[in-house]
Amino acid sequence: MLNSLASPSTICCLSKAFSGIPKSSFNGIQLRGVPSIQPCPQMKSYRRPSSFSVVMMAKREDELKEIRTKSDEEINEEVIDLKGELLMLRLQKSARNEFKSSEFPRMRKRIARMLTVKREREIEKGIGKRLSRKLDRKWKKSIVPRPPPSLKKLQEEEAAEESA
Repeated sequence: MLNSLASPSTICCLSKAFSGIPKSSFNGIQLRGVPSIQPCPQMKSYRRPSSFSVVMMAKREDELKEIRTKSDEEINEEVIDLKGELLMLRLQKSARNEFKSSEFPRMRKRIARMLTVKREREIEKGIGKRLSRKLDRKWKKSIVPRPPPSLKKLQEEEAAEESA
């Protein structure tokens, strides 16, 4: 098939280009060893300005500094509150109420950052992974369910409206 479509000089060039590819039982042309195609110098690619990533990094660093100033108990309390807020968002989503979908990843990342700082402190104290998991289970069992701050605020607003 290749002989009927291409000239002998093309076949010779192709065989030289693929000479570095190991032989296999496949009888067709293999494209694994073909060098990547370089873009034309006339083509301009769009790049995001480098200041964009620097600003995002600065915000993250500020947030981490703020988290690191908190004590372990404060971190635990905020993790509980954020998980409650996440639950409220899920309920709003299932009820098809209006909500910001960008809040999901923002809250999950904040929770992850807090738990990371908590784990860093455990490592500094010399607490191993296995013991950390035991302590985490113990802490999760000790959590008393309570409404998240947004629900408390909503309940207070409703109570103020009823009394007025």
